[in-house]
This record gives sequence, structure tokens and C-alpha cells, in this order.
Amino acid sequence: MKPQLLQLNPILIPAINDQLGSLYTVHKFFELADPAAWLRAHGASIAAVITGGHTGISQSMLEQLPALRVVAVNGVGTDAVDLAYCRARGLPVTATLGALTEDVADLAIGLLIAACRNLCAGDRFVRGGQWELHPQPSAIPLARRFSGMRVGIVGMGRVGRAVAVRAAAFGCAISYTDLRPMDDVAHRFVAGLAELAADVDALVLCAAADTAEGIVNAAVLDALGPRGFLVNVARGRLVNEADLTEALVAGRIAGAGLDVFVDEPRVPLALRQSDRVTLQAHRASATWETRTAMGEMVLASVAQALAGERPAMSLTT
Repeated sequence: MKPQLLQLNPILIPAINDQLGSLYTVHKFFELADPAAWLRAHGASIAAVITGGHTGISQSMLEQLPALRVVAVNGVGTDAVDLAYCRARGLPVTATLGALTEDVADLAIGLLIAACRNLCAGDRFVRGGQWELHPQPSAIPLARRFSGMRVGIVGMGRVGRAVAVRAAAFGCAISYTDLRPMDDVAHRFVAGLAELAADVDALVLCAAADTAEGIVNAAVLDALGPRGFLVNVARGRLVNEADLTEALVAGRIAGAGLDVFVDEPRVPLALRQSDRVTLQAHRASATWETRTAMGEMVLASVAQALAGERPAMSLTT
């Protein structure tokens, strides 16, 4: 009999789903008519859970899964999982660390270039027929050059370092802030976030910072200034969205590129309506290559745990 696996989020790669189906009896929680009743009836048979970083898994659900041997997060965010509880229970919680790095860094640079060069506003201008109506060069405001900008990175982990490599290729001067200076990073360390913002043209948020909230506030945005840009590919709650909206509307910063938000999928109307903002729907890792690599890491984590091994990607055991 195949081990019973509970899947809390869809996986979009057919080959990964085929492998899961061949190895396990997969119960798709998100398709159940009465999930709570199903869990009460069948929770004791579940050996593995696959979830997403945003969804995680609650302690109350974990308590209904007494035979559970692994929680495999298809992502890097684990703040929606009670790691302390899992650690105390000896339950491996795995994440797909490293698989997302390149694509998230690519999108960070893409968002920054799009914001600097007004790419989305220019696209709408052409698609809406406005170019024919207003062919004069002054119809579209001049943009900002990205090459050679001073880029400040918040969080010099895997993604932060990958962003630094890409920005440096454009001739950008790199500085960063983190909990401490990194001995193996040659770029300039700045201890304070506001101090970093005051000294750069663009602030790129890459920090996991699961417990931080609203650290990019009015003071930081004012330090960034009316020619500064903000990019967030980390956590939505790192930014005080009300302060960001006010700064954008008032022109206290030049623009923003955002892939994550405080209350997804709800995005403040003022951000959606602003031509100063380039928006994405939390899609930094949404490529075939990365999602396939993530799925393969999930498969490996489940197989290792059910074989009685410590999963290589375990964060708790």
C-alpha cells in the first residue's frame, strides 16, 4: 500500500504530479468538499504533507496528523509553520532552499529596470493608442538610467548576493545591510536601514526576515528620497504599505517594483493605480525551471523522510 500524502497547495509541473501519484496516494486538500471532516476521518493515516510557503500548516492541523513524518514546504518561506512545535516533536520541516535564487534575483533586477525606465507605463501608452494621438517626444516623461546606480541590498543571503552579482554587471555600486557584516562579501556594509537608504538610488529587499514587519517605513522612504526606487522580492510585510503609498503619491520616492504584499492577493488600490509602481503577483519563482527544481526537492525530502533518513533540506531535525 502506498504511503498517504496530504497536499495543501497545487503543484503546477505535470511531471512532478505524475511522480507523486506513482509513489504515493495523494489527497489534494484544496479540492476536498469538506476538508475539516476529511481530516478528522483520515488524518491519522497521513505520512507526509506538502505545502507552500504562504499556506504553511497550522499547529492544530499538525496535531491531527499523528503519523506524520515530514512537512515538505514547496518554497523557502517557513514562517507559516510552527517550527518550534515541529522541532519539539522531532518532525522534519524542509524547504526548497537555493532553487529559487536565480529567478528571484532576475525578477528583482527586472522590476528595478522596469520601474526606472517606466516600461509598464510605456507599454500601456502604446497599447492604448496614445502614441498616435501624442507622437511628440515630451508625451512620455524622461526615465532614469539603471546602469551605474547605487544599489542598496537589504539581506545579503542567497538572493541578495545574486542580485549584487547582476547589479554589479550593470556597473552599479553595491552596499548592503544585514544583521552583521559578512566576512565573505566585498561590498560595503551599512549597519542602519535608513542610513543605507539615504546613501543609495535604489533599495532592494531580499531579506527573509520572518519576524520583521514594517521596517521600510516613512523615515526609510524619506531617506531614499524623491529620486530613489524601492524593490521588494522578499516579504510583503517588510514594507509599511500605507507609508509607501503616501510616499509614491506625494513624489517623495521616484517609484517601486513589488512582487510581494502585506495581504495577498489584495493589493491597495493606490498602488494598482499608480504609474510609478510596477507590480507582480508574487511570481518571482514562477518559471518552469525553478518550479521543476522545487518539485524535485520536495520529492527528495519526502522520500528521504519516509525511508527513515534525515531529509537533506530539513530545518528542524
